[in-house]
Amino acid sequence: MSSKLNRRSLLIRGSAALSATAWFQHWGDFALASLREDEFGGFPIGAQSYSLRSFNLVEAIRHLQGMGLHFVELYSKHMPVNAQGKQLEEIQQVLAQAEIKLAAHGVSGFTNDHEKNRLVFEFARRAGVRNITANPQPDAFDSLDRLCEEYDVRIAIHNHGPGALYDKISDVKKAVKDRHPNVGACIDTGHFIRSKEDPVQAIYDLKGRVFGLHIKDEEKQEKNSHNVIIGTGHLDLVGMFRALKKTDFPADGGLSLEYEANPQNPIDDMKQCLVAAKEAIAKVATS
Repeated sequence: MSSKLNRRSLLIRGSAALSATAWFQHWGDFALASLREDEFGGFPIGAQSYSLRSFNLVEAIRHLQGMGLHFVELYSKHMPVNAQGKQLEEIQQVLAQAEIKLAAHGVSGFTNDHEKNRLVFEFARRAGVRNITANPQPDAFDSLDRLCEEYDVRIAIHNHGPGALYDKISDVKKAVKDRHPNVGACIDTGHFIRSKEDPVQAIYDLKGRVFGLHIKDEEKQEKNSHNVIIGTGHLDLVGMFRALKKTDFPADGGLSLEYEANPQNPIDDMKQCLVAAKEAIAKVATS
């Protein structure tokens, strides 16, 4: 891509007549340009839109744009998995106008119902999203292996904290062992902290299978806790970015800040989290 083309000119040239496939390719090109220029040292930092669940899609994307983000993981309120046609086009237009790439979507559940599972993969193809954050039942994986191969979409298992199916690192490792290369993990750092697991160690232990993170920090290492500004609780923020760098986290993965506290007005807290992320990345870059 020519360095003379800025992001806005790319959008203007490509937005008018893009098919779903071309739209995805266009955004792949945009992501590469963005990674060369962004403030996060090449890490595709975005946000999980659940952080902004009190806002509609347009309001949520406006806030993310105001934070200087170019990536997002949308959840079902902001982008339902049955979105298609005009509804899908309108969502994509909102993202394009804000210069924000849809890096991931979730969390989706999966069972052994192969045709029902296929509907989520069809959605991923329509939406041009590579990473589906997931909570699969144990009997879903044979189906997911086949669909990951057919659609070249990644499934990223999300750990939901104490008592959940994948609340331990060992649970995720067991689930992905010998599975299709596109079956991996979305490491929720806060949930692992609440499960008394080390999310940084999870990145190393699941090397090559980490397709996403939900970046959050917790006040306590126990089930009943709440989010705090990342790096001020139990999350080793510098260690996390160092681990992502050492394990070659994919540039088209989803690194999503997720701030669940203060849902009515999380903006200032999210901005503080992003400042902390930039500071940690700077330390990794110079170490």
